[in-house]
Order: sequence, then structure tokens, then C-alpha cells
Amino acid sequence: MRDRDVSHSSDLSEIEVIATNFKRRLSGVTSTIVQLIPKQLELGWHIATLGPGLPEDLPKLGWARIPGLWVKPRRHRVRVWHARRNNEMLVGLLLRSVLRMPLKLVFTSAAQRRHTAYTRWLIRRMDAVIATSTRSGSFLQVPHTVIQHGIDLNMFHPPEVPHDRMAATGLPGTYLIACFGRVRHQKGTDLFVKAMIELLPRYPDWTAVICGRVTAEHRGFADELVKMVAAASLNDRIRFLGEVDDIRPWYRRATLYVAPSRNEGFGLTPLEAMASRTAVVASDAGAYAELIVPGETGAVVPAGDGETLTKAIAFYLANPEEALSQGENAVRHVRSEFALEKEATAIGDIYRQLLGGAR
Repeated sequence: MRDRDVSHSSDLSEIEVIATNFKRRLSGVTSTIVQLIPKQLELGWHIATLGPGLPEDLPKLGWARIPGLWVKPRRHRVRVWHARRNNEMLVGLLLRSVLRMPLKLVFTSAAQRRHTAYTRWLIRRMDAVIATSTRSGSFLQVPHTVIQHGIDLNMFHPPEVPHDRMAATGLPGTYLIACFGRVRHQKGTDLFVKAMIELLPRYPDWTAVICGRVTAEHRGFADELVKMVAAASLNDRIRFLGEVDDIRPWYRRATLYVAPSRNEGFGLTPLEAMASRTAVVASDAGAYAELIVPGETGAVVPAGDGETLTKAIAFYLANPEEALSQGENAVRHVRSEFALEKEATAIGDIYRQLLGGAR
């Protein structure tokens, strides 16, 4: 395999696109970059990342090489600077409009809220804007293109080996219901736990797992949930697993996945679950409602409505065969509508327009 690290290259003329990531800690934005760039490389784009917190095997551009961006790339008159955060837009704007580097600026917005005046000011100065959902696009006040996130179908796929099955967990019951993500109020973890405390005594074939990091500021919230489970004498059937090394087998082991967020940016977990042949019950936060086909691949409920969430989950716990059937539908749906290559190709069309046409 060729070395993709361009940080020490003497020639930046091959680099067409710079994908910025100015946040060290893992986030949903970082996750999409990690999945997307390998696919963009497969499609022939000459792309490098700038910033911390990304895998070592992705092509990287060191900060010391920024002055080299005054030199135009070999194939075009400009390069694309792809930002997904305010600070990334700001740096791109300074390089293009103050230092006069030959750059075209692209911003991808996943926000589900009205932007601040400062953010709107930055967005108006972008050369192209992408919204990750129709809902996020509704908060933009500039022309934009909706390009929904896709999923790497090689990474997220239906069960293939015994390790992918519920039996491999050693947990009680026949069916697994799962909720993944950071344990905090925003993610609605409490809504899931309360639903499980109410429902699991009636459905002994099901066991629930919660996977996700607990940060110091949300430790009290998480501790209260653990106490609630203990008070209900359900410690053996509602398991807090913390962060796991590889979440993908847990998607495949689950028969039902629940995404109960109160608010969200885009939210990839329902796609990851459906690609794994798992039906999904989700709130209408983020882009969730645009990902799920109600009654065919899962159900969508109002964000923050614990009672409606519990009723929606109860249907599948009472009818596991329906959950299994909708899981089959979910795989077909994701493969048709949310393949990662579809997202990469649509973004490539934006790049191509900014770079001046044919490559």
C-alpha cells in the first residue's frame, strides 16, 4: 500500500481537497470524516486531512505545510477547503480572503437549530454549503445542497459468524435490545432505561444493553440510572457496558435498537443498526425521521416523549418476529439509499463544480 502521509512531502501539487478536523476528541463529525475519506480516495480524489484526532492511516497535511497552499495544485487553479465546524470555516476564510491562497470553501452543516449571527456570517462567505438533512437545510439562509450521510456497508453488515449472535454475549434471554452513545440527558439514556424498567418484567425473553462513555460532568446522571435499575431488581437484564472496543458486533447481536435522543446533529447510529439487520425505534431528533421508514424498518416518536417511546418499543418486544422482519427490510433500505459511496459521489460533484469542471 502506498504511503498516504503527505505531511513530509516536498510537493503538494497533487492535493485537490483539504478535509479539516479541528477537534481532538471523537465526535459524530469526526466519525463521518473517518468513514468518508477512504471512500473518497477510492473514487480518485487527492485529499488530505488537517487537524488532530484522526487515524494514522489517513493522509495528513501538517500545519507547517500551510504556506505551500499558495502554490496552485497541478490539475486546477484552486483547492477545496472542506470545513464542518466554525473554527474550520474561519481558518479557511483567513487563508482565502486575507492571505489570498487559491482556495474554494465548502461547509457541511448538520445543525438542527437556528445558527448564531457569527455562524451565519461565516456561512455566507462559503463557496458551497452542504446540509446533511432536509431539516438541517431548513435552518440555512443560503443556497445549499442536501447530501445525507452514508454508511460503510463493509463495516456494518448483518450477522455472519457465531460471535455476531446474541448467544455469544452470555446474557440472559433470547433477544437483545440496545441503546448506544454517550450516557447523558441529551442522548435520552434515561428515557430508554425507564422504558426498560417498565417493559422487561413483562417480556422475559429480552435483555437490554447500554454502551457508551460516561464523562465526568455526567457521572451523577449515569449513577442515578444505575440506582434506578438496581431498585427495580433488573441488574441482570439491563446492563451498562460502558465503552466497548468494537461496537459493530453489538449492533449485529441486537434484534431492536433504540435511539432516544432529545436533540442530535445528524445521528448515524440508526443507519449503523439498520445496516446490521436491526430494526430501529428512534426519536425525531436530528435526521432520524429521514432515515427510518415507519412500519417497515422501525418507528419514529417525538423527541423527549418517554410514554410514546415506551409504547413503540413495547410493540416489538411483544412481536419479536416483526422486529426480525423489519430488520431484513432495514438492510435493503440502507443499501439502496444510504451507501457511503452515494454520499462520497454527491460530495465529489460539489468539489468538481468548484474546481472548474472535469478532472
